[in-house]
Amino acid sequence: MASSSLIFITGGVRSGKSSFAERKAVEIARKTGCQLNYLATGVPSDSEMKERIEKHQRDRDSATYRWKTYEQSVQIGKIADDFNGEDVILLDCVTTLLNNELFSSEQVWDEHFLETVKENVITGITSIKNRARTIIVVSNEVLNEPLLGNELVFTYGRLLGQIHQYLVKEAELVFLVEAGIPIVMKGVTQ
Repeated sequence: MASSSLIFITGGVRSGKSSFAERKAVEIARKTGCQLNYLATGVPSDSEMKERIEKHQRDRDSATYRWKTYEQSVQIGKIADDFNGEDVILLDCVTTLLNNELFSSEQVWDEHFLETVKENVITGITSIKNRARTIIVVSNEVLNEPLLGNELVFTYGRLLGQIHQYLVKEAELVFLVEAGIPIVMKGVTQ
């Protein structure tokens, strides 16, 4: 099996990062002949989120390349065995996954719980990466604003920042998407 790779794509809300990630996944699948997989973490919790999920589904359905979709809002590591070296996986997105993990139970947000959640997210992504040809991980850049005044927001931002740092360290390629323009932050593209 060819060695697995991780591509990390981040950017602001509605920056074009998901569209770029989809194009990147299709490009890799075409070059390698691998199966395209979409790992969706979104939960249609309100009308806006429902519309966004439906838009992403329509975009994939209308594409010329065939996607296999997995809806897994928590504990993504549970589906790692579904993948192999012939798979390109697009995970969209880490911010939603972290949110789902934090709020999926009535746990007290003590340090043990927070560390467990962080490790579950990282371990899940790593488990999938180790099975697949390529995993493309999308996240939101929500850490550019001050997180003062709200302990919950600060805690979420701290965890997300730690997860981002881990992903950037492990990734071969890292992109920041601004206004639809992907900027290479790490690695070399062909």
